[in-house]
Amino acid sequence: MSKSLRLSEKWFRRGLWLVALVFASFLIGLGSAVVGDLPQVEDQLELDTFLADPQQAVALRTQLEQARTQQEQASDEREQAQLQWQEARSNTQAAQDSFRNWIATRSATQRSEQDPEVIARTQALDGLRQTERNAQQSLQTQDQALLNARQSASRVRQQLQGMERDAGERMQQAERAQELRVFFYRLALTLPLLALAGWLFVKKRKSTWWPFVWGFIFFALFAFFVELVPYLPSYGGYVRYAVGIVLTVLVGRWAIVALQRYLERQKQAEALPASERRSHMAYDAALAHLAKGVCPGCERPVDLKDGKTDFCPHCGIGLFEPCTACSTRKSTFAKFCFSCGSVDEKVARAE
Repeated sequence: MSKSLRLSEKWFRRGLWLVALVFASFLIGLGSAVVGDLPQVEDQLELDTFLADPQQAVALRTQLEQARTQQEQASDEREQAQLQWQEARSNTQAAQDSFRNWIATRSATQRSEQDPEVIARTQALDGLRQTERNAQQSLQTQDQALLNARQSASRVRQQLQGMERDAGERMQQAERAQELRVFFYRLALTLPLLALAGWLFVKKRKSTWWPFVWGFIFFALFAFFVELVPYLPSYGGYVRYAVGIVLTVLVGRWAIVALQRYLERQKQAEALPASERRSHMAYDAALAHLAKGVCPGCERPVDLKDGKTDFCPHCGIGLFEPCTACSTRKSTFAKFCFSCGSVDEKVARAE
C-alpha cells in the first residue's frame, strides 16, 4: 500500500478489500451450489439399461440364483452323507478289530463249538461293510450332485458375465459422453463469467465500485480453476495436456504483446519533455515509486539514499529540486515543502 495514503484511507481500503473477499465468498458459494447441481440434468446410468437382451439377463440371474440354492443344498447333503460314511467306516473298523481278536482267541483254544458264532460274526461284519459301501455310494452321489450344481452355476455365470461385460463397455461410452456434456454445461456457465471478469479487470478495476469488481474477479477465477478445470475430460491425458498447451500459448502471447506495448509506451513517454511526463503521473503512484527506490518516469531502480541524485540516470526526469521558497532539497512530486510548507505551484497546477 502506498505510503502517501492517509491513515484513514488505508483502513478504508483494507475494509473495502474485506468487502471484496466477502462478496467473492458468497458468489463462490452460490456458484458451487449451481455447478454442483449441473450433473442432475442428466439421467442416472444403470447397467441393465445397456443389456442387449434384458429379459434374457433376468432369466439367467434367476437360473444362477436357483443353481446357487441347489449348490448350497447339495453341499449340506454331502456333509451329512460324509458324516454317515465316516460313522459306518468307524463301525466296520471296530468290528474288524474285534473279529480279529476273537479269531486269535479261538485259534488258541481250538474250541469247535464256537463255529456257529464265527459264522454269525462274519455275517454281522459283512452287514457293516455293506452299510459302509451304501454310505460311500450315497456320498459319491452327493459329490456328483454338488459338481453338477457348480458346473451349472459356472455356465450361467459365464453367460451372464459376458452379457454384463458388453453392457459395461457400452455404459462406459455413455458415461464418457455424459461427462463431456456435463463439462460443456460447466464451460457454458464459467466461460462467460471469466470473460466478464477479464473485461472488468481491464475497464473497471480502478472504478468507484472496485471492491465488487475484484470480488467478481475472484469468483470467476475460482469458478474456472476449481469448478471447471478438475472436470476437464482426460482421455489418457491428451486433452488436458493439449488444453494446457493452448492456454499457455495464449497467456504467453498476451504477456509478450502486453510487454511490447508497455515498452513502446514507455519509450514514447520518455521522449516527451519532463514537465509533460510529470503531468501524466498520478501523485500517489509517483510517491509510491519513490518510496520503493524506483523512478516514476521509467520505473527503473534509482539510488535515492545518497542525497545527491536529483535526476533519473536512465530517463533524465527530475526527482528532487530545491524549494522555491527556502531552497531545501525536496521531491519534485511533493505538493508542499516539508521544511517550510510552501506549495509547489507546478505540482498544484498539474493536479
